[in-house]
Amino acid sequence: MNLILALIRRDLTLTLRQGGGVGTALGFFLCVVVLLPIGIGPDQALLARIAPGALWISLLLSVLLSADRIYQQDYEDGSLDIMTMGPVPFEMVALAKSVAHWLSTSLPLAIAAPILGFLVNLEPEAILPLAIAMVVGSIALSLIASIGAAVTVGLRRGGLLVSILVLPLYVPVLIFGLSASQPNAAPGLTAASLLILGAIALVSLVVSPLASAAALRSYLK
Repeated sequence: MNLILALIRRDLTLTLRQGGGVGTALGFFLCVVVLLPIGIGPDQALLARIAPGALWISLLLSVLLSADRIYQQDYEDGSLDIMTMGPVPFEMVALAKSVAHWLSTSLPLAIAAPILGFLVNLEPEAILPLAIAMVVGSIALSLIASIGAAVTVGLRRGGLLVSILVLPLYVPVLIFGLSASQPNAAPGLTAASLLILGAIALVSLVVSPLASAAALRSYLK
């Protein structure tokens, strides 16, 4: 466990030193949220209706923007080869790198999104449900992004391929995340959607390290 925590701290330190990860994702998120009202126009009622969906889509695309960074640098400098020979199971290495991506990118975006919702006229009563759903959903987003990043780690310009591979897997997260973010939904629908979203995160927690480690091993042989 200490080695896994050390690996997470290492990735977080490298991300903060190099920059470009959460900064680029947050910048992209802001661009989408700022330009959307300009493109739609001054219809405040329309903006309020589409605000949760717009914020969720912005979150998905922003996370995808940084997905290829999860393994790329460690693959290029040979760190992944060394990690395969270490005492920590490679599946746990993949999980640790996914957690580091979640802490450095997905979680800050999930927290910032409801706060920035005023830019798209998000209703005040929708802020808390949206924040809870996004924090839970962001776990699944990073874990699923890890699979796409591992599959394309050895390919040049794999960022586009990551998006093509991962976007279909993001659809259930988007559907149930958006349903869990509706404060005026039918009784029980919000809670049920949030439970399903949590189940998706738990399934991703089991599947993602196994799939990511298998994909990475195929490149490291």
